[in-house]
Amino acid sequence: MPSPDHRSDPGLAHTPRPGGIAARAKAHAGPEPGYLGGLNAEQRLAVETTEGPVLVLAGAGTGKTRVLTTRIAHILATGRAQPSQILAVTFTNKAAREMKERVAHLVGAVAEGMPWLGTFHSIGTRILRRHAELVGLKSNFTILDTDDQIRLMKQVIAAENIDEKRWPARQLAGLIDSWKNRALGPDQVLPGEAQAFANGRGGELYRLYQERLKTLNAADFGDLLVEAIRLFRENADVLELYQRRFRYVLVDEYQDTNVAQYLWLRLLAQGREPGQRNLACVGDDDQSIYGWRGAEVDNILRFEHDFPGARVVRLERNYRSTGHILTAASALIAHNQGRLGKTLRTEDVAGEPVTITGAWDSEEEARLVGEEIEALHVKGHSLAEMAILVRISAQMRELEDRLVQLGVPYRVIGGPRFYERMEIRDALAYLRCVASPADDLAFERILNTPKRGLGDATVQVLHAHARAARIPLMEAARYLVETEELKPKPRGTLRELLTAFGRWSGLMDTLRQGELAEIVLEESGYTDMWQRDRSAEAAGRLENLKELVRSLEEFPDLQAFLEHVSLVMEIGDGDTNERVSLMTLHAAKGLEFETVFLPGWEEGLFPNQRALDESGRAGLEEERRLAHVGLTRARRRARIYFASNRRIHGMWNATVPSRFIDELPESAVEVIDAPASYSYGGYGASRFDTVGQTPSSYATPGWQRAQARGFGSPGGGFGRGGTGGGGPGHGGFDRGAGQARRRGGTVIEGELVAKSTGSSAFSNGDRVFHQKFGPGAVVAVDGNKLTVDFDKAGRKMVLDSFVTRG
Repeated sequence: MPSPDHRSDPGLAHTPRPGGIAARAKAHAGPEPGYLGGLNAEQRLAVETTEGPVLVLAGAGTGKTRVLTTRIAHILATGRAQPSQILAVTFTNKAAREMKERVAHLVGAVAEGMPWLGTFHSIGTRILRRHAELVGLKSNFTILDTDDQIRLMKQVIAAENIDEKRWPARQLAGLIDSWKNRALGPDQVLPGEAQAFANGRGGELYRLYQERLKTLNAADFGDLLVEAIRLFRENADVLELYQRRFRYVLVDEYQDTNVAQYLWLRLLAQGREPGQRNLACVGDDDQSIYGWRGAEVDNILRFEHDFPGARVVRLERNYRSTGHILTAASALIAHNQGRLGKTLRTEDVAGEPVTITGAWDSEEEARLVGEEIEALHVKGHSLAEMAILVRISAQMRELEDRLVQLGVPYRVIGGPRFYERMEIRDALAYLRCVASPADDLAFERILNTPKRGLGDATVQVLHAHARAARIPLMEAARYLVETEELKPKPRGTLRELLTAFGRWSGLMDTLRQGELAEIVLEESGYTDMWQRDRSAEAAGRLENLKELVRSLEEFPDLQAFLEHVSLVMEIGDGDTNERVSLMTLHAAKGLEFETVFLPGWEEGLFPNQRALDESGRAGLEEERRLAHVGLTRARRRARIYFASNRRIHGMWNATVPSRFIDELPESAVEVIDAPASYSYGGYGASRFDTVGQTPSSYATPGWQRAQARGFGSPGGGFGRGGTGGGGPGHGGFDRGAGQARRRGGTVIEGELVAKSTGSSAFSNGDRVFHQKFGPGAVVAVDGNKLTVDFDKAGRKMVLDSFVTRG
């Protein structure tokens, strides 16, 4: 801490001190400092405008990190502040480490003395620990992780006699997190929002949860900022202490801040004295893509209003992408109304135009992407410089399968590969148990997933009997449900589960594997578990489950599918860095590649229908920013794809290209291949004027291939293995034949029939022949349904219309 006299006079901080940093710096009249070398005019202005509020609008690829770190180096080297007087805030620990390393490279070891360079939460923790008593905590308070939060909320819900199954703790956690993101305390929650949980008791449960946290001397991540805001608001002397301490405040990725982070920064940066208002925020309103987790793009849009007299510096010179890519990205984002406005430019060559390729369906789309990757690799392009960016993770499955078939190494950024995801592993475990009851690892994985009250004690008893009798776990369970070794409740639950597996296994020969998978996931309660989950990941997990169910239809039977998954999981990429990157558009922010593939640019998928439904125009504009981010990840090549038919929620649907494609300028785009139903850009009327009408006569090679395969007309809403139809219900599976079965129909050997009526012409003992199962003898007759012992296929139930005498 500087002396009181020094703190009272902000001008003293500008006076070079003998032997200090400034003494080692070059005089202003002397040679230019090395750290300023190579900066363009706009970057240098952002670095040297040190006093007062500054907003640096840094477009994609314009060198924002360099500006931020050089600004810190400039402040230190010119003696404007000591390292301990600079507050530099980032969003991730990785970004904080990188910033410190870059500053150290510019000005030396002095950067190690920056104790206030870190994430919002790490700095909030330091401040709270110093003044914990003022907010009802002790300095050694515990920070709860997500699991501990959920456990504590379950206790609060149970203590209030609320049914946790009806009102799950995870849903309450999501609500409280959203309230804390907006810096709302329990008494500030609006009644309408509190109504969303436990019939209006959300606010009360929030208060009880906070009281319980104080009793435990604990805080969750939201409290690290919310309690700091309360600390500053209720203790003016503490706020003034930090306003005086932090002579310069710098914020990275300002467009991603939520309300709580904004209020925290504003309190610190709006001191009464001019020298306490040196706030520099670096960000890009065109890259604000995290509204779904609380980020408020308005924070950056209203910067000049919040800080009168603020200087806005626009960094528009892009050092990453070619001219055509920047032209396309700039024209696209210009359609947003809520932006401060800037136009990216480059001194690079125009380069290749952005290509748009239409595919008949998502399978062909994956094939086209794979073929392009192969072709580029053959020409000597590095796989590590290629990336596939998808809107939702469910798109990855087909792309992964295609890369595996081609033998192209790949990595998934920001998450596991499709078949390694938790929900997919769980679903596969259920299917493995159906196909092979002796699969102990699969059975143990899902025995208590979702929660059934079959805990460790039950598993230990099962293992003990299985080892002693040398039999599989499921077989051991069948013995134990008839004995007294287990308590009545788990014994009854286990019996129900075994009965269900027996029923599902019996359906393997009478249902298509996709429908069987839907039944298993629904009747087991697994789908319902994720439908009730209110976490941010739940919707994505449901999408992945639907994609898994869809993928089963591509295989002749369940066993073939499981074998395929085993082979895919077995194939490793080794330790090579020469791999294609596969990730969501959200995970791609901050990264760059020579070539970027952007599949799935279709209405409903991108822009995503859920975003449009929930947020209207704001949602559309965030989706457009996401498209802008995707395009600007590419340095040399950007490849956009769309499919005319895509299976959505298990049903084939005709799709139309994304409106974002229409918003791309013709001068920067080349249409490579498009189905007949699509006309691009300014060539006549917009495709939205002709949706549902007869397709045009334009025939591309892709459309000709589709016609040759006999797929019929685009817009008819059908494709391989399925039929078009209405959209799905929210969060669930569309059942097709399974829905009819529940309404009283019967599914027999893949055919949907009504309840049996009348009598059959066949009798017990008759010899019959079935096209699929061969010859056999009738052993039972139920209306028009026959139970037949086939000579080779065993006992099956079939319709009498599918057999002949003989």
